[in-house]
Amino acid sequence: MSTSSPNNDFDQVINRMKSERPAVLNFSAVTSRPEPTLDEARGELASVIGQLAHTIFSKKYGPLVGTVTKTTAETVLKSAEENFYRAKGDATLVIQELVDRAFTSKPKKKK
Repeated sequence: MSTSSPNNDFDQVINRMKSERPAVLNFSAVTSRPEPTLDEARGELASVIGQLAHTIFSKKYGPLVGTVTKTTAETVLKSAEENFYRAKGDATLVIQELVDRAFTSKPKKKK
């Protein structure tokens, strides 16, 4: 007969669980794809938009609507990113100027 108490067995199990490495739940043999760059993500989104436009509008506007839409979408996304970064820089300058004016005290004039 074993002389160990149920409490002691439970403590051993808990200690063993803490000491072992966690189980790996990724059973696929294929490693996950690294995160895409901004250019790749923009290209994939433009491609999907082009395919969607081709599926919806190709009978009405012709077979090139998907290609034209893809190119247009990629150009619009790229220019939107550039405008966003420029606006972000401008907004940072404006906010910094407002903070400087709000929190700096003006020297008092002597009469």
